[in-house]
Amino acid sequence: MNTENRLLQQFAKYVSQSIAGMIGISIYILADTFFIARHSGADGLAVLNLALPVYGLIFAIGAMIGIGSATRYAIRKAQGEKNIDHYFTSSVLWCAIISIPFILLGIFVPEQVMKLMGADETIIRLGVSYFRIFLGVSPFFMINYTFTAFARNDHAPTLVMIASLCGSSFNILFDYLFMFPCGMGLAGAALATALSPVVTMMVCCIHYFGKNCSVGFQWRVPSIRHLAACCQFGVPSFVGEISSAVTTAVFNMLILGIAGNTGIAAYGVIANISLVAMSIFNGISQGTQPLISNYYGSGNTRSVKTLLKSGIFVTILAQAVIIGGTWGFTDLLIGIFNSEGNALLLQYAHDGMRLYFLGYALAGINILLAGYFSATGRITQAFAASISRGVVAIVICAVIMAKIWGMNGVWLSFLAAEVITFAVILVMNRKEKH
Repeated sequence: MNTENRLLQQFAKYVSQSIAGMIGISIYILADTFFIARHSGADGLAVLNLALPVYGLIFAIGAMIGIGSATRYAIRKAQGEKNIDHYFTSSVLWCAIISIPFILLGIFVPEQVMKLMGADETIIRLGVSYFRIFLGVSPFFMINYTFTAFARNDHAPTLVMIASLCGSSFNILFDYLFMFPCGMGLAGAALATALSPVVTMMVCCIHYFGKNCSVGFQWRVPSIRHLAACCQFGVPSFVGEISSAVTTAVFNMLILGIAGNTGIAAYGVIANISLVAMSIFNGISQGTQPLISNYYGSGNTRSVKTLLKSGIFVTILAQAVIIGGTWGFTDLLIGIFNSEGNALLLQYAHDGMRLYFLGYALAGINILLAGYFSATGRITQAFAASISRGVVAIVICAVIMAKIWGMNGVWLSFLAAEVITFAVILVMNRKEKH
């Protein structure tokens, strides 16, 4: 009984602090949304929403490399392997290398990136500086995942939470200072967002330079084989991040054809509030991962099952609270970002939020199970679950349902995709048992 109590205490500590850190990250995106709405209205919201798919791709790559490397590191460490001192530095180096194309796009062709996302000339003129800055500092966003994931796996979840909250607080404060007192507008918002992961990494360095750090810092020549092996464990994290980017990109294209820039602005409100909900479920998944990987690596299947059951319980509770909150306070949440009192934006966002957030009846469970498969080395199942909910199902459902039911079809496609993904997980799990 004492052993189980200690396990549940570990679970509560890791998950609560992981959720707090992830919410902190999402809050600085909400701060961007709030201040940009105050500064530039619906057009500013459209700029930010067109940037979200690119943010999502950058975050997804960073998560796949950083969290994947940390997960493989944790399993190998629990199995007693000694030759693992290069995992951290290899992760940092690969993030820096892969960020180079994003830097070049930001320097030379940010306008073309915006056009690809669906921006018209008005939106491009307003947002080109925003795109140029956040693309140019993409290494910070990617490497941040390595710093936080390895510290969390090295028994420092409290510091990771504090680091994430420090980064978020910095972003919120300097969003305001750069945009308004300094008169930098959207460029100021981008600069504050760009510097916030630097703050997070600096705080994480307290652990890496401390006496309790067991992470090695050995440098090696970059190995594609090593990268691929680590990325296998990071697929759920990649798809968890990229799913928001894919969903936003597909929805943007569909909504532009149905409702124009006002529809995009309405979806921008929903997408940004959705980031907070998604951060909770990613926090539960990432909080349980170090514990599950450790106990799985040491062969303690009983503890692994206990952690999974606890994760499912917390996830179901969070799903109920999120759906109830968005249905109960729909117009209040929209009003925070609808600074111009745009009646059409309110109409689109009201219906959209209530229909879209029904998808969270299953989204949290799907994210948790995909992360569980990865943490226990079941890469095929993790990939199938992740790719279904993050790319295949959502794209197919959105395109088909938009043609049939218009805007309502777009909103409900998220729920349809999560139902399909849950069915895929059940089928694959049943096949594995047989």
